[in-house]
Amino acid sequence: MGIPRLLVAALRGGSGKTILSIGIIAALRDRGLSLSPFKKGPDYIDAGWLALAAGRPCYNLDPFLVNKPNLIKSFQDHTALADLAVIEGNRGLYDGTDLAGVTSTAELAKLLTAPVILCLDCTKSTRTLAAVVQGCIGFDPNVAIKGVVLNRVSGARHEGSIRRSIEAFCKIPVLGAIPKLNREDFPERHMGLVPTDEHAWAKESIQAAADMARRYLDLDAILALAQEFGQAGPIVSPASNPLVKAAVSGVSIPRIGIIRDTAFQFYYPENIEALELAGAETVFMSPLTQREMPDVDALYIGGGFPETHADRLAENLRFRHRIKQLSCEGLPIYAECGGLMYLGEALVLEGKTYPMCGVLPIVFGFSKKPQGHGYTVAAVSRKNPFFTVGTELKGHEFHYSTVLEWRGNDNDFVFTMKRGTGIIDGKDGASVNNVLATYTHLHALGTPEWAGALVQKAIAYKNRMIS
Repeated sequence: MGIPRLLVAALRGGSGKTILSIGIIAALRDRGLSLSPFKKGPDYIDAGWLALAAGRPCYNLDPFLVNKPNLIKSFQDHTALADLAVIEGNRGLYDGTDLAGVTSTAELAKLLTAPVILCLDCTKSTRTLAAVVQGCIGFDPNVAIKGVVLNRVSGARHEGSIRRSIEAFCKIPVLGAIPKLNREDFPERHMGLVPTDEHAWAKESIQAAADMARRYLDLDAILALAQEFGQAGPIVSPASNPLVKAAVSGVSIPRIGIIRDTAFQFYYPENIEALELAGAETVFMSPLTQREMPDVDALYIGGGFPETHADRLAENLRFRHRIKQLSCEGLPIYAECGGLMYLGEALVLEGKTYPMCGVLPIVFGFSKKPQGHGYTVAAVSRKNPFFTVGTELKGHEFHYSTVLEWRGNDNDFVFTMKRGTGIIDGKDGASVNNVLATYTHLHALGTPEWAGALVQKAIAYKNRMIS
């Protein structure tokens, strides 16, 4: 745990901590440092931007989805070759799922003994911010709040008033002051920032964030703070890795196809790594760019925004029909959110119907407001290809899509929602043949049996095809 590290937090979502984190990472990377980025919480888009800024994958640290030993193990493993770790929090510093805040950013900071930099939205406020910061410091003295960055300041006088108040009453430094920035550099949609794959000027935006950091932040002080805490890490016994490398013979090594493109891009790096550790070869493909589907022994379709590419997905008849044919032949398919929508019969957008794969008897529409948002707990209530009945799965959901028509029966749903919305009537996990599709996103470190089950199904399918 001796790596220099820092955690960027805020009082609420939308305060600017993502752009601040991107700027710190990009600017320090320009100095020649190797940075390991992390995102607290269930997030794909912010993590994508952090990864682009660092030039290496961003891993999620989520105390709700993953237990503490495995969180620490992930942090240790993914900082082994880095000079500095930067962790971006989510929502407000102390926000969590329960009264004790055990899943909060603050608890993660304590677990990793990481110093916290608070990003403060200073819009229409001055001296009151000092009271708020002092309240955060006193709320849990074990959280090491060691500095603040002022965001969206309105000029030198505004900045000076806040700076003097915080340094006088809170006794911590102001590490930078950022004026209101042009939103065109970082357009927003649904879950915050637009996915990097959909932003043609992503690299220019990263450079803009680095320029911002160099101009408005005291990077030397921030780096010194991280290095100071790098020498004060806790002594932690390494956890065993729940993702164990499987011994699979060369003949039996299955190929698992992963649809990854601008329509389907929401994948935790750990999930893909888990499939490989379980003995699979991963094969990436895209119905946006390929007419023919490669030969695979299983298929994994993650989340994304298929609605923004509905016309192109619908036009690729050969790819859609091949998935439908293979599903009828027993190909193991696991799909989440956007993948669930792609496996349905159609997407209806602004009165126009776009046919999808037709594997599942569902027609989807869309709302302007989220229809499912937040952590989920699903009980596996019926037999299915991948999970034992009685298992409890922790995940998360975020979708604007709605079910316009469900043409199946209740027995086709294999999850009962204890927390969250699911597909319909408190149920999730639509399953037919060897297909399981759900709104719930899972994290491989929190559900280690998932990867092994998918790989074993793929091996069985491969062997059946050979014989």
